[in-house]
Formats: sequence, structure tokens, C-alpha cells
Amino acid sequence: MQLDKIPPGENPPHDIYVVIEIPGGAAGGSPVKYEFDKASGALMVDRIVNVPMFYPNNYGFVPNTLHEDGDPVDVMVRTEVTLVPGSVIRCRLIGVLHMEDDGGLDDKLIAMPIEKVDPFQAEIQDLEDLPIRHRERIWHFFEHYKSLEQGKWAKITGWGNKAEAQKILMESIERYKASEETA
Repeated sequence: MQLDKIPPGENPPHDIYVVIEIPGGAAGGSPVKYEFDKASGALMVDRIVNVPMFYPNNYGFVPNTLHEDGDPVDVMVRTEVTLVPGSVIRCRLIGVLHMEDDGGLDDKLIAMPIEKVDPFQAEIQDLEDLPIRHRERIWHFFEHYKSLEQGKWAKITGWGNKAEAQKILMESIERYKASEETA
């Protein structure tokens, strides 16, 4: 897959593309953390999560972005179905989970498929619209997913709304563009 050929979206920050790396959910969720290798385009096994948990939602990134941690911006996509790693889905942002880990700042944007892709969740427009149980699952997963890995840690610093998520995304797009100009 040529990740550099995929733009951040149709109309960022309102209509974005998310490249799925890790399937989520109880039915098809995975304890395996995959990451795309930018140089080869291959989907690489980064590690197997050491705690007996699966990703609660599909997980990936927005292409052609650069978060403050030096990686593309991370996104958790809430769907009723498990998505295949390598698939690209059009989404809209609803919020952000602010985090820090052993590598520094590590925000997780929270997104829903656009209405054309999944009309059954159109009523969820902001983080507060997402049922509390879903938010609790996301929080719990990221609070504990590194707890058995030696030398790794994760700390959640709070939730942010849709506007905060959109701001982080746009800053990450600009940071990526600036890094490409100096490369």
C-alpha cells in the first residue's frame, strides 16, 4: 500500500480517511498491534499486547499527518463491525482521549464513520453522544494495555471534545506538510 498517496481526507477535519491497522471489538478484536511500515507499505506485527484484552474499536491513523509524537495521528473508529487491516474508511471526528506514554504525548482521536458509510450511528456527533459504557471501555483499554510490558507505560490525562480533536488533526496535517518541505 502506498500510504503517501492517500490524502488525510475528503474535507479535513470534517471528512477524513482512517487507515485501519488493528481490528476491534469482541467478535473480531485483536490483541496484536499492527503498524504500517511507511517505507515498504507492509503491515508489520509491532507486538502482541501482553494483557488479555482486545482493542475495543477499530484502530488506525490518518495518512499524511504527523502528531507531536512523531507518528501519524492515531484514531479509534467506533463501528458495529470489525474492519479489515489495510482498509480505508471515511470518518468524522467526535472527540479525543488525551494520553501520554513512554514515548511522550500520544493522543487518540475518536471517530465515527460518515453517515454515507454507516447511517445507523448518525446521531453520534460529539463525544458526549457516545454512550458512557463505550467511553469507559476505551478509557479502560488504554489505561491498561501496556501494564504488563516492561519499560512501557500509559497515562490518560482526560477527554476532549470534537473541536479539540479537529484542532489536533489540522495541526498534524500542517506539521506533516512542514516536515515534507524540509525533507
